[in-house]
Amino acid sequence: QVQLVESGGGLVQAGGSLRLSCTASRRTLNVYTMAWFRQAPGKEREFLAAISWSGRDTRYADSVKGRFAISRDNARNSLYLQMNSLKPDDTAVYYCAAKTVSILSTTDYDYWGQGTQVTVSS
Repeated sequence: QVQLVESGGGLVQAGGSLRLSCTASRRTLNVYTMAWFRQAPGKEREFLAAISWSGRDTRYADSVKGRFAISRDNARNSLYLQMNSLKPDDTAVYYCAAKTVSILSTTDYDYWGQGTQVTVSS
């Protein structure tokens, strides 16, 4: 089992930036792919970005490409999401996820954090 804990959410004005963090409870050596998702009220959970174990490969949803950047620090068992040029539509609960299969897919993640709220005011 891998426990994931997100942090870094909060309230920010439109155009601002936030950096989310996700820390794993144990070594991520066996956790190949990590990702960020979000879910806004009344909407389905949305894939945002994924990153391979090495960090060399990434994948982004079109809705955040060019504004958000995913990264990881395996020595710190941590995943990050740098969010720039935030919009009110980015308001949601943000989740990190992980899986042991090394495919940068948008689905089929095994482990999930509890989420962190991001609110973007206009």
